[in-house]
Amino acid sequence: MISSKDAIDLEDKYGAHNYHPLPVVLSKGKGVYVWDPEGNKYYDFLSAYSAVNQGHCHPHIIKALREQGETLTLTSRAFYNNVLGEFEQKLTQLFGYDKVLPMNTGAEAVETAIKIARKWGYQIKGIPENEAKIIVCDNNFHGRTTTIISFSSNSNAKDYFGPYTPGFISIEYGNTDQLKEALKDDNVVAFLVEPIQGEAGVFLPDEGYIKAASDLCKANNVLLICDEIQTGIARTGSLLAVCGNCTCSNQCERQPEHYVRPDMIILGKALSGGVYPVSALLTDNIVMDVIQPGQHGSTFGGNPLGCKVALASLEVVENENLIQNARKLGEIFRNEMNKLKEECSLIVSVRGKGLLNAVVIDDDPSGDAAWNLCVNLKNNGLLAKPTHGNIIRFAPPLVMTEEQLMECVSIIGKTFKEYMN
Repeated sequence: MISSKDAIDLEDKYGAHNYHPLPVVLSKGKGVYVWDPEGNKYYDFLSAYSAVNQGHCHPHIIKALREQGETLTLTSRAFYNNVLGEFEQKLTQLFGYDKVLPMNTGAEAVETAIKIARKWGYQIKGIPENEAKIIVCDNNFHGRTTTIISFSSNSNAKDYFGPYTPGFISIEYGNTDQLKEALKDDNVVAFLVEPIQGEAGVFLPDEGYIKAASDLCKANNVLLICDEIQTGIARTGSLLAVCGNCTCSNQCERQPEHYVRPDMIILGKALSGGVYPVSALLTDNIVMDVIQPGQHGSTFGGNPLGCKVALASLEVVENENLIQNARKLGEIFRNEMNKLKEECSLIVSVRGKGLLNAVVIDDDPSGDAAWNLCVNLKNNGLLAKPTHGNIIRFAPPLVMTEEQLMECVSIIGKTFKEYMN
């Protein structure tokens, strides 16, 4: 097997330098663990940015991948296949929408939502063609396509990639007054928002913000689009982050006093358990029916291999009670991190929901404390990654046990205290 050093050298020489990985090479994964080529074992506390909610190489998902891979992998949408309809039925019934449009990556699903919202604006809402506007939030992260970076506030993702796509209004995240003001523009067709801003550092809005946004959008005949690519599929302790604090059994019960039903839901990442790229846009007939044959699509979108993998991934979430586990372990983790905060001046604050959490480090965002801490965590057997300079995101697979979580809490505490000394 290739060594870690050789693997890093090959990537540096032959690959584009569009990422800055932690200095660790992964060659194997199972459940909550990953291994490097030298056999060193680590807890995964990033879960491929919440794509591996079901754990690495879950046997039920891999079995579905293997069986379908030996049967039929790709037909394109030039023909029907015998798995897509089953996948579409499962997804629409589980989340409560009329229609789903399957794609592959999260960014593709966001682009799909933007296109459909604009077309809905012209054909249903009746605004003048080519004048549609979509409201977005500062510090958003919805992907890195040209259209999406056009409304990014991250200069590193945006600079020197123009000219940029027009038609977007950016407001402060969590600010309902600014949303209310932006909605006065009659050409606004949608508000695109993350229920929790994951990439920005696990920022949670005030309780009731998404519900207030939903009410404002309805009052102004504007579509609410929630990007649940990172927060969906049980990550935050409910099937979707917009479920709020509802009581979940194997799936969200959508209690009306808590649940917000967006006009569009964007899913990806853990929809396939991190095994195969699958994303989806869910909405109702009045919106989805503006798309006609030839107006949007993807060769791989809705392929039988991806659909079968996604079905198996959703079965794991339901059968193994990952919603409840994420909620329970998330509360334990935040409590333990707040205890550590009392002992460790490095920690400014702890925030999160379910098993999507972050610790803010007492350092300037341009400093290297969070990065050095993550390197030290790696050396102690736990993998995490900084975001926005001085924030460490902690998001383990949802199959983690309480015993494993407490072992990880010990590793984090030991690493932070050693760093201070």
